[in-house]
Amino acid sequence: MYTSHEDIGYDFEDDPKEKKTLKPHPNIDGGWAWMIVLSSFFVHILIMGSQMALGVLNVEWLEEFHQSRGLTAWVSSLSMGVTLIVGPFIGLFINTCGCRRTAIIGGLLNSLGWVLSAYAANVHYLFITFGLAAGFGSGMAYLPAVVMVGRYFQKRRALAQGLSTTGTGFGTFLMTVLLKYLCAEYGWRNAMFIQGAVSLNLCVCGALMRPLSPGLDGDDPGGKDTRGPAHSTESIGSSGQPGGTEEKEGGPGPSDSLGDVPAQEKAAHRKDACTFQVLKTMSQLTVKIKKGFRDWYSGYFGTASLFTNRMFVAFIFWALFAYSSFVIPFIHLPEIVNLYNLSEQNDVFPLTSIIAIVHIFGKVILGVVADLPCISVWNVFLMANFTLVVSIFILPLMHTYAGLAVICSLIGFSSGYFSLMPVVTEDLVGIEHLANAYGIIICANGISALLGPPFAGWIYDITQKYDFSFYICGLLYMVGILFLLIQPCIQIIEQSRKKYMDGANV
Repeated sequence: MYTSHEDIGYDFEDDPKEKKTLKPHPNIDGGWAWMIVLSSFFVHILIMGSQMALGVLNVEWLEEFHQSRGLTAWVSSLSMGVTLIVGPFIGLFINTCGCRRTAIIGGLLNSLGWVLSAYAANVHYLFITFGLAAGFGSGMAYLPAVVMVGRYFQKRRALAQGLSTTGTGFGTFLMTVLLKYLCAEYGWRNAMFIQGAVSLNLCVCGALMRPLSPGLDGDDPGGKDTRGPAHSTESIGSSGQPGGTEEKEGGPGPSDSLGDVPAQEKAAHRKDACTFQVLKTMSQLTVKIKKGFRDWYSGYFGTASLFTNRMFVAFIFWALFAYSSFVIPFIHLPEIVNLYNLSEQNDVFPLTSIIAIVHIFGKVILGVVADLPCISVWNVFLMANFTLVVSIFILPLMHTYAGLAVICSLIGFSSGYFSLMPVVTEDLVGIEHLANAYGIIICANGISALLGPPFAGWIYDITQKYDFSFYICGLLYMVGILFLLIQPCIQIIEQSRKKYMDGANV
């Protein structure tokens, strides 16, 4: 279903009626695959790391615009939410343009959003420039980075995803320090302008996302932008017959017949050739768009819709409740330490930096453990989720820097399960549906990120405490985990009932 020829990672036999056999590509699990991990790593630094450091700018916006905490938090949550919510729609771009072009365009749009935000006159201006524009650009660069790692790795998927997504932790630590320094030295407006220039590196990361070639010989290193069958629209000449060139064997080419033609006729011929080339390009683009939209639509609403997989649907419900429990501490911890009079200690070593650093080790360690043959990825995933939800419940009870540092360490390590999300998604739906499926999952995460921080801000405006927001988010998170636990039990009961009915009929 999700098989843009530019991004295909496996080779199929020619006869579609026969059983399709997968042939591994030479760059799978090695070679250029590690450059894809490096590219994805820097994408996570520039996108997810920057978004997790927005608590620094949130404080600046509160002082600048004098709006409520709930309204101001919408800027950060819009950026995070839109980045993830647009996931399913970015799948259409990937189907049509491929991962490389999608990521480059996203980098340009993200940079533009940061730069325009430097001229914000009010919070509502930031909703559009930073929340929507920069957020959409981030989404266009983020999803290809995750999908490409999944397509380049088979045996070490969890480790590869873990290494690439550690960029979130590194980025959170680095961007927190960078934004604090830039805001102190140049003010928040110039800081956002500089960050916009830094975000242009997303285009470089996108350029590294070299597509895997579908050649059967396995000799193509993957550098060529190979398309579909040999008789695609790209190779159809003016005669309408398939072929790599427009010349026929034994016949003169167009240029050979122009030797004795007047200059005016030559110019007219060139104009006709240019017109034909434009029409040909438009035809190719139309075919690509139609095919991309057809594949995208069939994946969500066709007979092979992902929503027919009930375990995947339960996974979506979990994602709706989970992400806010991780995002809220990043957005509101700088304000919480001010309320607890812990600013001096937090300035020495910010709590968000503790989460970020431990988050790096959590992703790598959980990825290595999940790749062990004797351990189930699902068991590691669920244990990390339980640890995180317990930490969220305990966090409001801590009022000292040491206590908060311990809980933040637990949050950072257990949230390392994010590196397992693409692996778990692939196990549920298969590699061919990974991009569309993971787009849905991060869309659900985006809704959670969009609503979580403003909700916590509104709870504070009403109660003058952040405690209740953590408790409510923790309860909702627990409901999401229960969805994951109940669905396998239902499937086991149904399978047992079906076997019993089959036995009774016999």
